Amino acid sequence: MSVLSKPYFHDEEAAFRYLESIVWTDGATCPHCGGVDRITKVKANPEKRIRVGLWRCGDCKKQFTVKVRTVFEHMRLPLHKALQAVYLMTSSKKGVSAHQLHRVLEITYKTAWFLSHRIRESMRSGDLAPMGGDGGIVEIDETFIGHDRTIKPKGDKKGRGFHHKYKVLSLVDRNTGRARSMVVDSLRAADLTPILQANIDYEAFVVTDEAGQYRFLDQHFAQHDFVSHGRGEYGRGQIHTNTIEGYFSIFKRGMKGVYQHCGKKHLHRYVSEFEFRYNNREANGFNDRDRSREALRGIVGKRLTYSSTGLEA
Repeated sequence: MSVLSKPYFHDEEAAFRYLESIVWTDGATCPHCGGVDRITKVKANPEKRIRVGLWRCGDCKKQFTVKVRTVFEHMRLPLHKALQAVYLMTSSKKGVSAHQLHRVLEITYKTAWFLSHRIRESMRSGDLAPMGGDGGIVEIDETFIGHDRTIKPKGDKKGRGFHHKYKVLSLVDRNTGRARSMVVDSLRAADLTPILQANIDYEAFVVTDEAGQYRFLDQHFAQHDFVSHGRGEYGRGQIHTNTIEGYFSIFKRGMKGVYQHCGKKHLHRYVSEFEFRYNNREANGFNDRDRSREALRGIVGKRLTYSSTGLEA
């Protein structure tokens, strides 16, 4: 039997029960007033247009479902199909395109595209705790992808190098096996150093390649060492950036092989998607089911409207 044969992937009532068990771990809670004591379930009745998953709060007299105040709020798609999409996106190492969701779930491309961005939004952790505490090793590197039209407009020759590409800065904490990535506009030391100081503990041992923007990191962190890729050096004991290069290889294969194109205004969500799967991988104790549940926990308190995204994949 396939994992997608689970009842909550096919039955709407089962889907709501499943999501409620994840979002409301201590029982139903009114998202309007926060009430928990006088909450009653409203029995679904399609003939009277009473929808599945409806609850009523006796304190504020308002009705609600578990989707209120989440990225799924006002979603017209059946919840069981959205849960299928969450599972497919979290269990696919390099992602699933909106066209693939459109075909598999038998929904329009427009719906699949917006749904995939809602799911990516739920994957954004917002974790700001410094990495590399207690002298841990943090690898730092950057990668380049896409074509920034603000630098080289359409029609201009792209040329060689990376200046016309989008820039993604990533950190990997070797002790925790977790990554953190962000889209940046500049790779100048003056611009990167404050970002690194905000995300890395001052006691950390940072490891980079020989790029000039990292030259003076030993002034801001306990230790700094680097490998010289230009001289053919890729490892010297624990001094290497192989971990973060492995992370980038998955990111690049997914972006080029599955998504193929991404506009800058959406890139931060794609970056969050790959970061989420990396941080919640098997090596960190998460299987596919755990990963999908973790993504569903992240839907709370977030909102993404179609008008704020625009129809550009």
